[in-house]
Amino acid sequence: MHWTGNSHRVPPSTPKLWYGRYLIILHQSRPSVSHPASFWLLDMSPAALDLAAFACFFLPRIEKSYCPSIPSILLTQQDQYNPHIMSSAQDITGASAHGRQLEVSASLGLSTSPTATFTSPPSSFARAGTALAQRPAPKLLKPFNTQDIKILLLENVNQTGKDILTEQGYQVEALKTSLPEDQLIEKIRDVHVIGIRSKTKLTEKVLREAKNLLVIGCFCIGTNQVNLEYAAAHGIAVFNSPFANSRSVAELVIAEIITLARQLGDRSNEMHRGTWNKVSSKCWEIRGKTLGIVGYGHIGSQLSVLAEAMGMNVVYYDVVNLMALGTATQVPTLEALLEEADFVTLHVPELPETKNLISTAQLEKMKTGAYLINASRGSVVDIQALINAMRSGKIAGAALDVYPNEPAANGDYFNSSLNTWGEDLRSLNNIILTPHIGGSTEEAQRAIGVEVAEALVRYINQGTTLNSVNLPEVNLRSLTLDEPDHARVIYIHRNVPGVLRRVNEILGNHNVDKQISDSRGDIAYLMADVSSVKAEDIKEINDGLDSLSSRIMTRVLY
Repeated sequence: MHWTGNSHRVPPSTPKLWYGRYLIILHQSRPSVSHPASFWLLDMSPAALDLAAFACFFLPRIEKSYCPSIPSILLTQQDQYNPHIMSSAQDITGASAHGRQLEVSASLGLSTSPTATFTSPPSSFARAGTALAQRPAPKLLKPFNTQDIKILLLENVNQTGKDILTEQGYQVEALKTSLPEDQLIEKIRDVHVIGIRSKTKLTEKVLREAKNLLVIGCFCIGTNQVNLEYAAAHGIAVFNSPFANSRSVAELVIAEIITLARQLGDRSNEMHRGTWNKVSSKCWEIRGKTLGIVGYGHIGSQLSVLAEAMGMNVVYYDVVNLMALGTATQVPTLEALLEEADFVTLHVPELPETKNLISTAQLEKMKTGAYLINASRGSVVDIQALINAMRSGKIAGAALDVYPNEPAANGDYFNSSLNTWGEDLRSLNNIILTPHIGGSTEEAQRAIGVEVAEALVRYINQGTTLNSVNLPEVNLRSLTLDEPDHARVIYIHRNVPGVLRRVNEILGNHNVDKQISDSRGDIAYLMADVSSVKAEDIKEINDGLDSLSSRIMTRVLY
């Protein structure tokens, strides 16, 4: 197990493994200093080791932000505790490459500090690479009573995601665009998995025709394009990518803040038309200005950090109390934020409560000469009200990346036939209009492809629902090649009394090694690993569970 300054948590100690003698070396993390400033040899209990690891975790952050001269820490276990063994500092230092070592650097992974090899002991920590390598290989499960898995990917899903799915042996069909509803219904009838982005609408009408569908992958943040309730009620899991494009969206917003403050869009358009117009009137630095963030989630919080680094003051509003990053301040109401901010940026989901969240009344509360940015969902801003506010001079500029109605494909026109105010919006000065590109970077799309495709593989092959947006989150460790007579039973059912008793009656002829169940509203998800299962038993288990009145979906993986 390698603990580093990049870790999000300090693992707990295990007395059997970690009680021992440790050398703590305090050294300057600078290229010119190659020797330790001082060191201690301590016999450390598990509790003391936790405290030392805690210090190792936080010192680099303090050092980087406030005290560049504070040294880094090198923590090395020398041997299992034996009070009769003493080694010189030279012996211990020389042996460190063969011990268990923890190094935390001030530069969070780019340190010039001394390094050493880290070897993890056998442990139960799920993310310990060495421990995983020592485990038996996972058993590749296949679904019972299902033909080869067929997958339909729409809207040009990134190649990394396609490759992950193809390497599993699934039949993958990938299209570059979304489909009209009638074509989508025809295609979806035969597939087990569908991958979409933001334009494909999986309504109840569409999902009703998806007789074989097991899971939906949204290769984006939003899931408002899917009828989540209908999917859950029919045992169809939905996964998305809530984190992967956060940085890309945050960087776009920073770029738009500067572009609006300097009127770069207008100056660029004028130069393209051959007009030289060098002006400074109403062009501003962003340092010292106040950014108001509406929605302090993954994107909003990252944006907060970036904006502060550029000298902005940050206030934010969210419907729940959230810990601020840096020196940002949470305000109690949306109105308070609008009255204080020079720039207002929106990062909220599409919900009935957020429809026209910013309309005439809210625009009136903003500072005269303030700016509005929307990179969340098109329904959040009343566009006609924004047009009126910009024409009156109340709002000095705006940046929009999302719209109530968006073209179905690249090359389609964005005009008044799509949204009645289209021509009026395009005629405004100091307005940035982008075609929903917040997450459109190579890095974000690769990360989204990996995140969602791997979630789909885990669900198809193992039944794992971790990070599902509409089903209970349930997980069991993978079956291994050392368990050849095991099968995994997945039973999605209505959350009513007596189900577990009936299920266990069916599984009772076999040894139930592991079982877990969880519920989410009216839907419950049960997963069990059973042993002593012969090939002829698989159909019996499947048919028995299918016969229960509580059944929504049964899957048997073996």
